[in-house]
Amino acid sequence: MTILCIETSTQVCSAAVTIGGVPVAERVCRDGANHAQMLPVFVEELLAEVKAKGLRIEAVALSEGPGSYTGLRIGTSTAKGICYGLDVPLIPVQTLQVLCVAAASVQPVEHTDVYLCPMIDARRMEVYTAVYDGDLQEVSPVQAKVVEDGAWLPEGEVLYFGDGAAKCQEVLKEVDSARFIGGIVPEAKYMGVLAERGKALSGKEIAYYEPFYLKEFVAAPSHVKGLETHPNPPYKSTPKIQDFSGTPQGRESDRR
Repeated sequence: MTILCIETSTQVCSAAVTIGGVPVAERVCRDGANHAQMLPVFVEELLAEVKAKGLRIEAVALSEGPGSYTGLRIGTSTAKGICYGLDVPLIPVQTLQVLCVAAASVQPVEHTDVYLCPMIDARRMEVYTAVYDGDLQEVSPVQAKVVEDGAWLPEGEVLYFGDGAAKCQEVLKEVDSARFIGGIVPEAKYMGVLAERGKALSGKEIAYYEPFYLKEFVAAPSHVKGLETHPNPPYKSTPKIQDFSGTPQGRESDRR
């Protein structure tokens, strides 16, 4: 299957085309949070390449999270638009599993007693994480975890990777079985093999689909002049619109 893959869950923005799970074209930007500018360009270029080769996109795979709220929203809205425009299904893929595929490409898992622990930075000492075995079977569910020690980890050798693993290295340095792999980020080129066996969404399922945020979004106070949080809001509720018709329900012409 020819799949357009989109990954925007971290500071790295990427898109790729995979055929049978194998990447054949990709675009990556590692310059930070400019996904809204770069992703449409990547998609346009990749679709042009696919068309030039006489191929047709059969599905869109989306890295569903957890991760950056803004990045996930950008990726989701873009993926939905492409699905509707091309009339193809949407295949959500777990971001932490994308990290596992990326890590396995650098450090192949050769023993059954080795566990994979991807970590995505969730600010402070909190990370989005899960534990998988070498076959990507879930050992510990996806969760937002404050890493204080290794008591919650499985026995045996554990590989840590992702942008959240670095800040946990000092905490976990006393854990003898802990191994760290640096430079691992989720990229679209690693999504194809997961998308090939993922569940495809269509129609209303796409319309109502939302990213896997894991935690509720909490907006920070604005520091823009004029948009700061008002200590005494002028309105306690939505102000009512005055009716000048002279009747409680307004003129018939006003209601049409």
